[in-house]
Amino acid sequence: MSEKKEEQVVSVTEVTTTHHNTFFQSVTNRYNKVEPESYLRRDDETSTRFWIRRLGQIKPVELLWGEAEHTELERALSAVQLVFVGLGSIIGTGIFVLSGLAAAKHAGPAVTLSFLIAAFAAALAALSYSELASMIPVSGSAYTYAYATMGEFVAWTIGWDLILEYMVGAATVGVGWSGYFVKLIQVIGNVELSKTWTKPTIKWDEKGVFFFIEEGEYFNVPGFVIILLITCILVVGIKEAAWFNAVIVTIKILVILIFIFSLCGYLNPDNFENYIPAATDDWHNFGASGVFSAATLVFFSYIGFDAVTTAALEAKNPQRDLPIGVIGSLVISTCLYLVFCTIMTGAAHYTLLNVATPVTVAVDEVIKRTGINFNWLNIIVAIGAICGLTSVLLINILGQSRVFYAMAKDGLLPDAFAKVHPRFKTPYIATITIGIITATLSAILPVDFLGNMTSVGTLLAFFIVHLGVLIMRFTRPDIERRFAIPGGKYFSLVFPVLGMIVSIVLICVAEVTTIWRLFLWMALGWIIYFAYSIRHSRFRTDPVGRFREATLPIGAKEDSTGYQVEEYTPFPASHEGESSHKV
Repeated sequence: MSEKKEEQVVSVTEVTTTHHNTFFQSVTNRYNKVEPESYLRRDDETSTRFWIRRLGQIKPVELLWGEAEHTELERALSAVQLVFVGLGSIIGTGIFVLSGLAAAKHAGPAVTLSFLIAAFAAALAALSYSELASMIPVSGSAYTYAYATMGEFVAWTIGWDLILEYMVGAATVGVGWSGYFVKLIQVIGNVELSKTWTKPTIKWDEKGVFFFIEEGEYFNVPGFVIILLITCILVVGIKEAAWFNAVIVTIKILVILIFIFSLCGYLNPDNFENYIPAATDDWHNFGASGVFSAATLVFFSYIGFDAVTTAALEAKNPQRDLPIGVIGSLVISTCLYLVFCTIMTGAAHYTLLNVATPVTVAVDEVIKRTGINFNWLNIIVAIGAICGLTSVLLINILGQSRVFYAMAKDGLLPDAFAKVHPRFKTPYIATITIGIITATLSAILPVDFLGNMTSVGTLLAFFIVHLGVLIMRFTRPDIERRFAIPGGKYFSLVFPVLGMIVSIVLICVAEVTTIWRLFLWMALGWIIYFAYSIRHSRFRTDPVGRFREATLPIGAKEDSTGYQVEEYTPFPASHEGESSHKV
């Protein structure tokens, strides 16, 4: 009797183990053995099941490698230039504009703690981005990583979400750029430019949750014009854009250092007494919760290091240099942020910093308190801020155009966005389109409305990247990682898990209206996906051609076997007659 029980136990254990192994093996095979024909509808598959399966079909890593080897874009960026790309996007609006708003509205002098919290979240994301970038050195950033790990629907969702990070983020910067441009003209020429043509058309009331129009403020002309000029530079070529970015990044770092060393001896200790102001009735404002709320806002300051990964197809040695660009730019910018904010809140009381140009307010307060003529510093700060914001505009529009390029190559956006200029080797149609839309947003929408949406959208993208690292660790452990998150095989997984938790926490402490706006934006994206993208995806119209295309020389229409890339009906003959696809 006991022997029979033992046999039954062994039998059940074997069946259970086999079931688990089969399940795990099927999941692993989804990433290891992807055949083009698997994207077609099977004979025994219903239409509903086919479309549901389509949502989760991935883009294999091997296919992405093929795209990287046969890119039409020019490989011109070194590791140092990639660090400058990161710094160009990171150091800008966060330090020159949002730092003052976060201190005045949410955290007081403890805004430095908010920057530390945001830096922690960004550092975790930087590790995950670096590991995936060393494995998948292809443009598209989080969109591409999501496609390789979670499938087309999640990839589209993140690609749509990245519009908030790059395009809407650039519009935010355009508003801040205009403010410092007006201040520079005022300091140099003692000329007060009219608000009629230097302020956005629409204002936003966060408490009342409504838009309104301020009388006499119609259009942000400076922001509109600078974005169009930046767009022209990006169309001309990546080498020219990289050189331009390196020059203005150098200038703005020098200006930040001059500001720090000029005012470090003139701080008012009284400004630090109420370091964390008492909380108000609104838990977003001051107190410990206010510090975290400010962290969500200033997280915008760290957006940019991930833009390095969007330039993967233009890097000379992407697997080695992308992690250097991501981590290097984040470390340098964090050090500058902490010292800069300490000087600014020590020079001026935090209640005075709720303006578009908080840095110049800090300088003016030192002048009032000491009588020392620091007007020259105001001029330098304004120039540095303009340079800093200009480089952010450049990198954000660069990043958005490369995401659109990657999505168009997959058929999720119109083919026009994937067209590369024959002379400049840049995705010019995508760049021009993004530039015009961004310039228009900058001209009419306010900085606080745009900035909050950008931060929350970026945190969602970071969450997906962390999840992508975990998925690839278990499904593709065989792939070489030129950079791996430190900690060994298992302890290293703590970092992406912690990153996911921090991202969700920072999203949850954002303004409720901001979260609702994120959901509405996502809903609009899903409507576009089901109405257009899923039906035009290259993995639906010609999966075999999409695979072969990645191995063809640039411009070739057929391979050595005579295969020609063409569209075909993605259904087997038993469903819709004979397929027009021939191999």
